[in-house]
Amino acid sequence: MQLTAIEVRVLGALIEKEITTPEYYPLSLNALLAACNQKSSRDPVMTLEEADVRTALRSLEDAELVSVDHGSRVQRYEHRARTVFQLRRDETALLALLLLRGPQTPGELRSRADRMHSFDGLDAVVSALSRMCAPTEQRAEPIAVLLARQPGSKEQRYAHTLGDPAELAVAAATTAAVPVEASGGASLAGRVSQLEAEVADLKAAVQRLVEQLGG
Repeated sequence: MQLTAIEVRVLGALIEKEITTPEYYPLSLNALLAACNQKSSRDPVMTLEEADVRTALRSLEDAELVSVDHGSRVQRYEHRARTVFQLRRDETALLALLLLRGPQTPGELRSRADRMHSFDGLDAVVSALSRMCAPTEQRAEPIAVLLARQPGSKEQRYAHTLGDPAELAVAAATTAAVPVEASGGASLAGRVSQLEAEVADLKAAVQRLVEQLGG
């Protein structure tokens, strides 16, 4: 399954709002548009139009990831990700964060998940991510992947697998930090070397992702 960036944002927003504001869920089109364009807890920040969200909703409905509630004057939308991917509550919260904010470390995910799920510790986060990285009897393909560790980073990052693998590589590259040497700044040669290493790591990560998704 390869969703566009807008479809990823729409699905992530629906999952998030179901958990954090159940009193307003399912969402109207206007509420969903506002959630997609929210400036906090989003990476990247988007400025979508109503037509963009409508198009994404139609595609997600065709993929059975979204359903429409016709029980009121205003159409309302709800996700079906938990059913389609056979997710537990903790896994659903992590998927929402990965959809809305891109690749993240277990520590980042734990600190950002408070409103959706309270994890006992990093081990609980890693355990949930490990389940998401493995196929199951109900889910033939993994919905998360472990990225290669970036130079200077202590923790590896995880990403969802629902988008385009090429977009995943770009997202991983744009969120990677280049460490600065203690002497007061990295030399040009050092920075080039670090970037080359990052590109090699990203190529390896994309290759692993392609292999996990069946080529």
